[in-house]
Amino acid sequence: MSGRTSPFSTDSFRLDGKHALITGGASGIGEATCRELARAGAHVLVADINVDKARALATTLETAEALHLDVISEDSIRAAADAITRLDILVNNAGIGHVGNISTTDPDDFDRLIQVNVRSVYLVTRAFLPQLLATRGTIVNIGSVAGLVGIKQRFAYCTSKGAVVAMTRQLAVEYPRELRVNCICPGTVETPFVEGYLEKYHAHEKDKIRAELRARQPVGRLGTPQEVASLVRYVCSQEAEFMNGSIITIDGGWTAA
Repeated sequence: MSGRTSPFSTDSFRLDGKHALITGGASGIGEATCRELARAGAHVLVADINVDKARALATTLETAEALHLDVISEDSIRAAADAITRLDILVNNAGIGHVGNISTTDPDDFDRLIQVNVRSVYLVTRAFLPQLLATRGTIVNIGSVAGLVGIKQRFAYCTSKGAVVAMTRQLAVEYPRELRVNCICPGTVETPFVEGYLEKYHAHEKDKIRAELRARQPVGRLGTPQEVASLVRYVCSQEAEFMNGSIITIDGGWTAA
């Protein structure tokens, strides 16, 4: 975890009394978001397939509990939804990556990306929709700049994140007065997700590739999970009530270049 702290004061963008569920909540952006929303006063559900890691995180937060959730299992999602009577905030954060162009992307890998990055957002959102409608809740989908611009060797990933952007906009116009639905699109963020990518595809040249990842963002560095989590907090807060169907980049100037 980075040493950076949230720029907000303790009185800014409060979420007192709100119940928030974060998928993939036990690590990376998900972990930082759980910490930030708990700090803002929300009761946090750390939802993750790794329930032991989720429990370990929940014990460090003032008002939090772990929830086992496999976002590609309808049974797991149904059980989680049945166990929760109230939900104000849903953060669809769980996701995976893939490297390859259209020629080198196998159908099984493509299907896996769609299953985890797209179908899971549909399944989870659909399952928790009754609770969210009951509270006029807020959904934040964690997308990516890969859903907004083309990135070489990211055919399946770009496709999946583009779908998340489209789902966000559709839900916002389908339920304009019942829900707020927004999408945050980070650039490359310093997370276990990125470290896993480096280890899998560039184990022999990590420093070189890490430097390239920094350089493609005009500010010259990677983002931090805390920076994304702070934006999630704002988007979920009362101060952002007029924000709906928005696609917000936080990418060090990548999409501006």
